[in-house]
Amino acid sequence: MRDHIFDIAVIGAGMAGASIAAFLSEHKRVALIEAEEAAGYHTTGRSAALWTANYGPPDVRLLTRLSRGFFETPPEGFAVVPLLRQRPVLFLATTEQLPELDQALAEGSGLRRVSAAEAGTMLPALRPGYAASGAVEDDAFDMDVSAIHQGFLRQLHARNGVLALRHRAGRIAHVSGAWHVETSAGAVFQAGVVVNAAGAWGDEVAAQAGIAPIGLVPKRRTAAIVDPSPWDAEHWPMVLDVSENWYARPEARTRLMVSPADETVSYPHDVQPEEIDIAIGIDRMSRALAIDVRRVEHSWAGLRTFTPDGSLAFGWDKGRDGFFWCVGQGGYGIQTAPAAGRLAADLVLGRDPGAAAGAVAAIDPARFWTA
Repeated sequence: MRDHIFDIAVIGAGMAGASIAAFLSEHKRVALIEAEEAAGYHTTGRSAALWTANYGPPDVRLLTRLSRGFFETPPEGFAVVPLLRQRPVLFLATTEQLPELDQALAEGSGLRRVSAAEAGTMLPALRPGYAASGAVEDDAFDMDVSAIHQGFLRQLHARNGVLALRHRAGRIAHVSGAWHVETSAGAVFQAGVVVNAAGAWGDEVAAQAGIAPIGLVPKRRTAAIVDPSPWDAEHWPMVLDVSENWYARPEARTRLMVSPADETVSYPHDVQPEEIDIAIGIDRMSRALAIDVRRVEHSWAGLRTFTPDGSLAFGWDKGRDGFFWCVGQGGYGIQTAPAAGRLAADLVLGRDPGAAAGAVAAIDPARFWTA
C-alpha cells in the first residue's frame, strides 16, 4: 500500500462503497477500507435483489431507472455473466387489500391489473379464493448481486485502487488538512476526503470522526429457502403480498425463497435470523400458496439501513470539510448501485450529475441538521 497516502478513503466495501470507489478511481487514487475478511459480508452478501421500477421513494426510483442501462450493457470486462434475468413481479391482493392494489396501480409504473384466474395461471400453487385480484410488473429482473459487486471491485483494482480487508476503522482525525483513518491492522490511511459508506455502521463511523450522526436505523430482514415440491417454481414470478407482509421468489431453479418482509429495528452487528420470523414468513406464504413446507433448508438475515425519512443520504457533512456521507440505501442499494455510485462520485468531484440531478436535493444529508 506504499505509504498509505491516497486522495480518497472510502470506508465500507459493500455495494455502496465498492461502486463509489470504482467511479472515483477513474480520476483519483482510492483506498477502500473494509473491517471484515471479505467485501460485502453483511448486507450486500445477504441480498436477494430484484430490479423493479416500483420500489422505494422518488429519489430511489430515479436512480433505479438510471441504473438499468448499465446492468443491461455493463462496461467491457465488468462481468462474464449477464447481470439481469427477467422475472415478472406478481402482486396479490385479498378482498380487503383491493384499495391498496388500486393505489399501487395508480402510483406505479408499468403495472397491469390481472384477475385472480390470470394470477393462478402465472402461479399454479395459488390457493383458490385467496386472491381477489392482482397486478403484474412484467419488466422486472433478477440481479446477480455477486457479479455486480465483484465487477465494481474489479474496476477499482484495474485503476490501481486498493482494497484493504481486515482493516476496521478506528480513530478518524482531521489533521493539517487531511483525514487520518487508523485501523485495527495498525495502518493509518491519509486522504483529503473520507467517504462514509459503512451502511449500518455509518453513524458509528461518523462518531469516530467527531461528527454528529444522521440517525440511521438498521432493520432486520429475514429469508429462508424451502422446497416447493411437487411444484416446479423455476419460472414463477416473484410474488408479493400487496401490503408487503411477505414475498417469495424462485431460487437456484428448484427452490423457493420466502420472507416475512420483516423490518425489525436493530443495531449494527452480524445479524442472525430469528426462528419466529422464519415461521411467520412460511405461515403467511402457506396461506396463499398450496405448499407444504416440511423443513427449512437454509435461512439468513441481513440489515437494511434507513435514514429517518427513508430517502438516501449522499453529500458533504455540513460541519467538517472533506467528510462525505453515502448511506441510507435501505433495501435499494443493489438496484441503484451504478447510478448512485456515479452520482456520489460526481458530487465528491464537483461534477455535473446530469440526469441524476433531480435526486440531489432529496438526498442531501444537510436536511437532518437543519430540520
